[in-house]
Amino acid sequence: MISLFRLLSNLPLAWLHTLGAACGWLAWLGSPTYRRHLRENMVLALGQAGARQARSAAIANAGRTSLELPRIWLRPLAETASRVVKVSGWELAEAAMRAGHGIVYLTAHLGCFEICAQYLSTHAPITVLYRPPKQAWMQTMIEAGRARGQLRIAAADLTGVRALLKALKRGEAVGMLPDQAPRAGEGRWVNFFGRPAYTMTLAARLTESGAAVIMVWAERLPGGTGYHFHLQLPQQAISGTTEERAERISREIEHLIRECPEQYLWGYNRYKQRRGVGAPPESA
Repeated sequence: MISLFRLLSNLPLAWLHTLGAACGWLAWLGSPTYRRHLRENMVLALGQAGARQARSAAIANAGRTSLELPRIWLRPLAETASRVVKVSGWELAEAAMRAGHGIVYLTAHLGCFEICAQYLSTHAPITVLYRPPKQAWMQTMIEAGRARGQLRIAAADLTGVRALLKALKRGEAVGMLPDQAPRAGEGRWVNFFGRPAYTMTLAARLTESGAAVIMVWAERLPGGTGYHFHLQLPQQAISGTTEERAERISREIEHLIRECPEQYLWGYNRYKQRRGVGAPPESA
């Protein structure tokens, strides 16, 4: 697999996106479970009409997300960052860096989320949270593709949490994707598009540090021409108790997804029941 990744990293981005779209449809056709999750999640968030309108593009973009990884991870960092051809809202990052209280960058599994930290690291140090994979070869790829330059990685464990807190104390940035189910004991039931989903509280706790909170995502542009990097403030201030902050972050993630539902990974089983976690309430 490592050899295949290295081979794919040499292909033009447009080719990878074309191959990725085909792979997305193969995954859709080959997995009834995947089809069910994607359909159910899209209808829940977008309604029947919205789901029908975005479904074909979402299927293709899910494949593009996978096939663009080799080029994002294994090409030189400067080359990877150069694929960001348009930036909106960069003044928010500049203002937060001048303030010096640290920055919590939050994104979703939307667009090319892997390039977000890569691009940000070319301007200032950033530590990103990740969950170590089960496959050894994937861990090798993650270390090669993410831990470089001013980009540091922190495993989703106690040591990693400490690394994130230390980075914020130094006035640096941290980043994570809060729209994934944490392990038992690391989350709370919070509504996500109106349905209870077991949601991490770590992002909420980090916002209690006084750091600036900036929502980011990288829009995949057509024809393999690159990415449009978006930075924006939360629609509402992230404040209150840890649980209230987690709920507000969930609403902010919903807002990001609605900006470009065609590029969200709808096939992820966001509403899974974690072993060791009590059943969700009827309404979180």
